[in-house]
Amino acid sequence: MVLRRRLLFYETHDSANRFLADIYAYRAAAACENEDELQAKRSVDSLIINTLMCGVDKCGYVDSWMLFLTGKGNFRNDIAVTAPYKGNRADKVKPKHLAALRSHLMQEWNADMSEGQEADDSISIAATKLGDDGVIVSLDKDLDQVAGWHYNFIKKEAYYITEAEGLLRLYMQILTGDTADNIIGLRGIGNVKAKNMLEGAEDEAEMFQRCLEAYDDNEDRVVENAHLLFLRRHEGQTWIPPSKRMT
Repeated sequence: MVLRRRLLFYETHDSANRFLADIYAYRAAAACENEDELQAKRSVDSLIINTLMCGVDKCGYVDSWMLFLTGKGNFRNDIAVTAPYKGNRADKVKPKHLAALRSHLMQEWNADMSEGQEADDSISIAATKLGDDGVIVSLDKDLDQVAGWHYNFIKKEAYYITEAEGLLRLYMQILTGDTADNIIGLRGIGNVKAKNMLEGAEDEAEMFQRCLEAYDDNEDRVVENAHLLFLRRHEGQTWIPPSKRMT
């Protein structure tokens, strides 16, 4: 992820709800590095409005929204052992208007602050509740593990992720890791190779076993990556290995 900020839009139209989610604060702040704060606020407002207008064309009528920002604390910080979670971002300089835009989104767009977890988790939880009546709008590959409708606001393309595709995406990341979040994967394993390694697996248990074999039976590494990469589907959820889940 470029920024730990997410906007989750939803609408109620008759019996249907639709979700649109995406990163805006960082993009607007970065684009307005040499502009004043007022222009930065106008920029983020414009990004949101433009997405809503495009969303009407691709996803249906939108008349209300929820916005999520990542707040303090993240349970993943206590899980990461191999490498500090997002430790590669410690020295990264943030755009000067970022804090102002966070406040602006909370005050003017009723953004909700996600505490103890990432905004990605909050979006995943909300979208899971809506099911196929929701649309996640994001450029973040991490959210592709969540089943349902997705919308890329840059490409203006909508696509659907099945439960099987979302599960495959999670296990592919367990193998590849995630350099953006400082999650260490297997050396020399990219998306194509990871997908090939998991191809043909009959269920999640077999996917887990294949990952275990790829990590030379180092279960701690596999479980650690799964804990770090898995997005919650309900509040307080913790990822559990397939063999240890209650049926």
